[in-house]
Amino acid sequence: MASDRELIRSVRRHQVPAWWRDAKLGIFVHWTPASVPAFAPVDAEIGELLARRDPHAMAWSPYSEWYENSLRFPESPAARHHADVYGTRDYHDFAADWEAGLASWDPDEWAARFAATGARYVVLVTKHHDGYCLWPTEVPNPHRPGFHSERDVVGELAKAVRARGLRFGVYYSGGLDWTFNDHPIGTFSDLLPAQPRGDYVGYAEAHVRELIDRYRPSVLWNDISWPASAARLAGLLLEYYAAVPDGVVNDRFMPWSPVWEAAKTKPARMVLDRVAARSAKADRGIVPPKPPMFDVRTPEYTVFDTVQPTPWECVRGIDRSFGHNRASSEEFFLARDELVWSLTDITAKGGNLLLNVGPRGEDATIADTQLRRLAWLGQFTGEVGEALFATRPYVHPVGSGTENGTAFEVRYTARDTTVFALVRGDGATELTLAEVRATPRTAVRRVGGGPLSFEPQTRGLRVMLDEPLEPGVPVAVALDHIEAEA
Repeated sequence: MASDRELIRSVRRHQVPAWWRDAKLGIFVHWTPASVPAFAPVDAEIGELLARRDPHAMAWSPYSEWYENSLRFPESPAARHHADVYGTRDYHDFAADWEAGLASWDPDEWAARFAATGARYVVLVTKHHDGYCLWPTEVPNPHRPGFHSERDVVGELAKAVRARGLRFGVYYSGGLDWTFNDHPIGTFSDLLPAQPRGDYVGYAEAHVRELIDRYRPSVLWNDISWPASAARLAGLLLEYYAAVPDGVVNDRFMPWSPVWEAAKTKPARMVLDRVAARSAKADRGIVPPKPPMFDVRTPEYTVFDTVQPTPWECVRGIDRSFGHNRASSEEFFLARDELVWSLTDITAKGGNLLLNVGPRGEDATIADTQLRRLAWLGQFTGEVGEALFATRPYVHPVGSGTENGTAFEVRYTARDTTVFALVRGDGATELTLAEVRATPRTAVRRVGGGPLSFEPQTRGLRVMLDEPLEPGVPVAVALDHIEAEA
């Protein structure tokens, strides 16, 4: 029998598959009973909120899927909203409304919309912190029997997504389940007493095994932490890799440890909150701590500044929430230039963008504000996808310059003997790319267009564009057989 250390080492030997590294764009879907009330305050993004060191910070969470937790704080905007709109209605009653909305759900339409963006994979939230399961699970919930969908939402979306040629993955909240433990979460340190133990360990393991057996997910995306020990978790992950050898595991499987009990003391929690606030401010978002076993890193609402030694994906909503939020107006959504440049920047640094869609709970439709942004992505990847998909970071991933007083930014990607320069600026028709130099075999063309004239410089390569740069719309230039400047 393998020792605990050998099991953990076996998990660590797993390699991230090429399909995931090549993907660059995935679609996340948060769609829970909280999508029915669909409310969260929009005052601050999550990183800004956690950096405040407010003992009740999460009562003001911009994430609408945290609605049930926010209700536990009487002074919270969600609690006031709930009292005004729903009176004393119990949160769990929204599950019936959510399931009634499935009557108008069209998973094939969703899959078509997602595929049109250029995305290569979809990850569905199968159980969020509220404990509601989006499949007819055979694992009984001892605290809230039948708290799951009668319709196999997970299976239907998996089938629709795969029919479009996309990979399908599952999100599972392993670290929190409010049907087992409803301790109010105001700060980072509240996560410790809020994490269920006891019979929840076997419950969560049985759920994940059921998801693996039924759906063979290409991504196993856990959240917050994992309630079992590292050795026990390693056995579960090895079962997953045996079933899905080219599967991917994220970095939020922090296994339970006896140290967590010691960390529940007041002094320890004060230190944890101070460190979490400092990290949120420095990272401008959430960067999960590295667990002992994982494949890919998942910074949340933030982006790494440089190429990372491990594969990673930025996970974020189209606005400040993952779940649908009726309080979110146009100004809180990503603008077109922000969205396409975010994908460009992340790709140049070797990451993927896992962009979330939050459908409505009452009718299973996706709001126009979100559909519009999916369409923007599709138009962009349709034009410059050659410079994004299946590329790797170039030796100089980031560049910039100025032409005739007009500044421009550059992000570089590479594949085989071609380097791609994705450039944004305003009005420039000529660019000096200071990070590359020509060789006797160099050729330059516009991605999706024809050849471009160029001139070697003492330092860099001058490229003449066929039309001026437009504000906020990156242009991709393919540079064949060039060399990197020192």
